[in-house]
This record gives sequence, C-alpha cells and structure tokens, in this order.
Amino acid sequence: MKTATKSTTSTKNTTSKSKTATSGTKVKAKSSAAEGLRELFVDSLKDIYWAEKALTKALPKMAKNATSENLITTINDHLAVTQEQITRLEQVFEIIGEKAAAKKCDAMEGLIKEGESIMEETQPGPVRDAGIIAASQKIEHYEIATYGTLAAFAETLGEQEAVELLKATLEEEKEADTLLTDAAYNTINFDAADDEVEEK
Repeated sequence: MKTATKSTTSTKNTTSKSKTATSGTKVKAKSSAAEGLRELFVDSLKDIYWAEKALTKALPKMAKNATSENLITTINDHLAVTQEQITRLEQVFEIIGEKAAAKKCDAMEGLIKEGESIMEETQPGPVRDAGIIAASQKIEHYEIATYGTLAAFAETLGEQEAVELLKATLEEEKEADTLLTDAAYNTINFDAADDEVEEK
C-alpha cells in the first residue's frame, strides 16, 4: 500500500512539472517576425497607425454618447488632434523610407471594444460620462507608452527627425490625458456619485 501511495504521488508531481514546463515554453516566432530593431520599429509604427485610424471612428461615437459639454468638447478636440497625428505618422514613414501601412493593433481593438461595452452597460448621463473618461484614459495611457517607446527606438536608430515628430505626438497624448482627468474630477465623477446618493 505504501509503494502505491508513493507511485501516485510521483505521478502527480510529474504531471505538475509537465504543466509548468508547458506554460513556460518559448513562443515560436512567425516566419515574418522582426529580427532587428528597425523591423520592430516599423512593425510598431504600423500598429499605432492602425490604432489612430480606428480611433477616428471610435471618438465620434464616444462624443455622441457623452452628455457633459466639457467632455464632448475634449473628445472632439482630440479627434482633430488624432487626425493630425495620423498625418505625422505618415511623415515618419516617409522619413525612414517606408510606405505608410496599417497593421491591426489587437490592444487598441480591445480598448475600443471595452469602451463600447461601458457605454452599453451604463445609462446616459454622468455615470456613462465617467465610464467614457475611464475608457478614454486607458487608450491615452496605451498611446503614451507606445509613442514613448517609438521615440526611444527612433533615437537608438539615429532617426532624429522621426524622434521629434513622435515626441510631439507623445506630448499631445499626455495633454489629452490631463484634460480627461480634469473633466472627471472637476464635475463628472462627483455628479455620478451624487446620482448614486440620490437613488439611495
């Protein structure tokens, strides 16, 4: 009986180790995978190019579903800025000698879908406005991280003209994040909290 118990324990340990080994396996690269930093840089540019274009469709929907005039203005202003950022990205592609091309960005697609879900799950008014701001800030934080990384890549690659353009966009994304925070804390979040208190 003792031998059988040891055998069972040994089997369990082997299974556990096997699962751990499987979850820690290396990811096999695609045949088209980037081998150098320049390729990764170009690939990342294509991602954010797709993301910015997707935003030009998502932002008007957010503005239409918002009720705060301040928030609507902030979103519409950022839509105009986003269109300028797309032009700036096209300039970056040209500077580095690449054709401007979009590659589906899974991260941005997920963030936009999350924003749509928030709108579906909230009633029009301050609560939905607060949700729109939360979703928008997640998008801004993703863009801040992306443009910061792209600027660093361009710096390393010696593409100084591209660095300046990417840093200009980075500063705009930071400003948009600040404006959204102001919109949330100056009126919207407090209005949403007041609504909850009134309902109780």
